Amino acid sequence: MKERRESLRTKLRGLFRPQEEEREDIRYEGNALLRLLSRMKPHRKTFACCLALVMALTGLELIRPILIGNAIDRYITGEKSEILQEEGREHWEAGERAEERFQGVLRTAGLYLAALLLIFFCNRRQMLMLQQMGQDIIYDLRNELFTHVESLTMRFFDTTPVGKIVTRLTNDVEAINEVFTNILVKLFRNLIRMIGLAAIMLNLNARMALYSFLLLPAVAALTLLFRMISRKAYRLTRTRLTALNTFLSEHLSGMKIIQLFGREERKREEFGERNRSLYRAGFRETLVFAVFRPVIYLLSVAALMIIMAAGGDSVLKGSITLGTLYIFLQYINSFFEPIQELAEQFTVLQSALSAAEKIFTLLDTKPLIQEDEEPVRLPEVRGRITFDHVWFSYTGREEDWVLKDVSFIIEPGQSVAFVGATGAGKSSILNLIGRYYDIQKGAILLDGVDIRHLSREQIRRAVGQVQQDVFLFTGDIASNIRLRDDSIPDEAVREAAREVNAARFIERLPDGYASRVTERGATYSAGERQLLSFARTLAYDPAILILDEATASIDTETEQWIQEAVARLMKGRTSIMVAHRLSTIQHCDRILVMHHGRIRESGTHQELLRLGGIYRKLYDLQLT
Repeated sequence: MKERRESLRTKLRGLFRPQEEEREDIRYEGNALLRLLSRMKPHRKTFACCLALVMALTGLELIRPILIGNAIDRYITGEKSEILQEEGREHWEAGERAEERFQGVLRTAGLYLAALLLIFFCNRRQMLMLQQMGQDIIYDLRNELFTHVESLTMRFFDTTPVGKIVTRLTNDVEAINEVFTNILVKLFRNLIRMIGLAAIMLNLNARMALYSFLLLPAVAALTLLFRMISRKAYRLTRTRLTALNTFLSEHLSGMKIIQLFGREERKREEFGERNRSLYRAGFRETLVFAVFRPVIYLLSVAALMIIMAAGGDSVLKGSITLGTLYIFLQYINSFFEPIQELAEQFTVLQSALSAAEKIFTLLDTKPLIQEDEEPVRLPEVRGRITFDHVWFSYTGREEDWVLKDVSFIIEPGQSVAFVGATGAGKSSILNLIGRYYDIQKGAILLDGVDIRHLSREQIRRAVGQVQQDVFLFTGDIASNIRLRDDSIPDEAVREAAREVNAARFIERLPDGYASRVTERGATYSAGERQLLSFARTLAYDPAILILDEATASIDTETEQWIQEAVARLMKGRTSIMVAHRLSTIQHCDRILVMHHGRIRESGTHQELLRLGGIYRKLYDLQLT
């Protein structure tokens, strides 16, 4: 029995205590609600119109019980309604005819129907305006988020899971949609309703109104408690949802490796753990809500019982009319209804604020690479590259130097190759030329100008990079070559494909350049994807060509096609190559040998062989 109790305590702790590894490293410090509200500034006229409609709706809803209560006192019980009493008004005659009373009931029914129709049209107009405003705000926010993500440096993507970014742009953005389309207006509406109800009840009968307000302190305390607990619950749910999406993104992308090594069962277990974690967070969220609303409902029933008891006694004593009692009974239900709705609104609001905190944390992430307000623009990029005593570390720590005091000059039109063991710093040099990272010491010059003062857009437009791992986007072949740049005409796309020999396989496809490309180009071979990458680079006509292991994973026949393409691409361009197969770089004007982040040797293929150093050893190893 003791072991069972301990097991139950452990499960409950799992439901209500977040695990350390699931907590966010960075907590948003600002006011997410105020920042969300600031996004309504361009739509303030629309929102003001919606609030006016809410005021009208609230007034119409408040008048409905008065119409019926007035009808009860005037036409059913024959008593004078206190709510419409006016000085100087004549008393009804005791013998009013039944026909006149019936006509009075019909008039009241007509007014009631008119109020309902007005409520319908006002509500419809308000909902249409709110939905339009909400969708416009979400549309702008999603565009802003994607634009901001595109502006972030590669270091951010090195350390941030893709699934986390996808969650911010999809789930989290949708979570705050309800704030603009529903919650804000409902909060205002419920506040106005509560104030209006309280004012009318006090005007009708102050003593009865005070009876109605007896339980308000308990309701207020419970609402504040719910707000504190629910915010933690919803923040935890958003965090665990992000963790689940991150897991899915990574493992769906790596499904081939999972199946190759037979790790399906283990990955199912890991997914189950994250799924249970999200389930516990969702259960906790539901439990908080499931306790709050029934308690509020119980308090509303208790308030109704108080009014029935006190009001019934007052009716029997003749201090209030039956119509007034009816109005109070209707109003007490309406008075607690907004409070009950607050539970649902708090549910959505807390979830949206948790999502907003994560969105604004992403928006506040600053790119590590800052561009000058007025960057230098070269009239023409010739392609002269200078590394002047460059020191670089991905982490910024001196003990993690990847490049150490690297200096060299590449003249326009010259072809240079970098070789060396894995981790020597070859690819890092290529990344620095495109300014995907910033160096810690030294300078990198393009045509004599420090690239930190140049426009990144001009640098990357001038640099065409072909990598070993080619990424193709969903669409068709033509869109992957031009990357949806409409300034590149169809003829330029075809010409680029012919120049790099990609047309040899494209034109054999049933749909040619309109042939479908699935995600990552999975239906094409490695060689075909590489040829498309060459065509893409040539279509943009770069001044500087970078080839990073471009022929490492293709067959011999395709390599011959690519070698022909490389020769055409390199003509008239500054060309930089990284390759492990030394046979592919022997034709280069100069070869730089990297070793532990430094340039150890420099020269042509034949000069380096005669030197008998590191390059000679690498060459001999590939011959054996």
